[in-house]
Amino acid sequence: MAGSEAKRDHGGGVDGAVARYGGPREGWIDLSTGINPVAYPVPAVSDMAWTALPDDGAFAALEAAARRFWAVPDTAAVLAAPGASALIARLPGLAPAGAVEIPVPTYNEHWAAFRAAGWTAGTGGALVAVHPNNPDGRIWTEAELAGDRVLTVIDESFCDVMPEASLIHLATRPGVVVLKSFGKFWGLAGLRLGFAIARPEMIARMAAMVGPWAVSGPALETGTAALRDTAWAEATRARLAGDAGRLDAMMTRAGAAVVGGTTLFRLYDVGDAAGWQDRLAKHHVWSRIFPYSDRWLRLGLPGPAAHWTRLQEALA
Repeated sequence: MAGSEAKRDHGGGVDGAVARYGGPREGWIDLSTGINPVAYPVPAVSDMAWTALPDDGAFAALEAAARRFWAVPDTAAVLAAPGASALIARLPGLAPAGAVEIPVPTYNEHWAAFRAAGWTAGTGGALVAVHPNNPDGRIWTEAELAGDRVLTVIDESFCDVMPEASLIHLATRPGVVVLKSFGKFWGLAGLRLGFAIARPEMIARMAAMVGPWAVSGPALETGTAALRDTAWAEATRARLAGDAGRLDAMMTRAGAAVVGGTTLFRLYDVGDAAGWQDRLAKHHVWSRIFPYSDRWLRLGLPGPAAHWTRLQEALA
């Protein structure tokens, strides 16, 4: 259960690491996030995407691509927004404040949003299920999400690496919202694009909260092209799986034990997490540790060959 004592920590923060350990910012390897290091190749964007307010056609094209890619049920509606975090901040407003259950460990954006909206930690009102979970990769089952609640959030920000596990079909149930993040799997976090999928009446309420023209023209065009590119998605899943196995092998040889994760990030028990983070940072490799565990270290995947080499040298 999330509690008021939980810190709101994040991956990233490389500027702070630079201030402490030195070196140019561009010389650092940021493995503290779960973002695909080999991003989708951004297509050319039309001049109109930059100069005109996004029109209905651009939103409709993105929605249609999203429906096909995620196999969204016909009776569910889709809302695009400027990042999943923008949707997370608004989700608590969909129901009167009450008790929300957010099983831990998980990332803390959901609890921060519910707490700010006057919700308390508890059971019976709302449930947030991060699927697969960050940082341990826990997969939820449909049976675990059964029950009468005013709001059930299924956060599938990392589920694009395992589409067979998606619970998108539950978006047709009353009170259920499925979240999708574009920045993680496609590696374009700076584009700021995310999606909510739920029954039409709930999506209409969220759309009113987000407001008009919430997604930029360049994001609409790029997101539509990426969601249509199923060949890239299939090849990327295969590459990520191979790279995750390679990282596990590298870390276990260095003395770490695999705890879990997804193929976008791996979680390890290293005994002394702060010590390992310090050791890697001296080689300008930034990792993620957690306020609730002094043993866990999370790493995203290196991208270029030089990054793999640097990580190996830091572990040697």
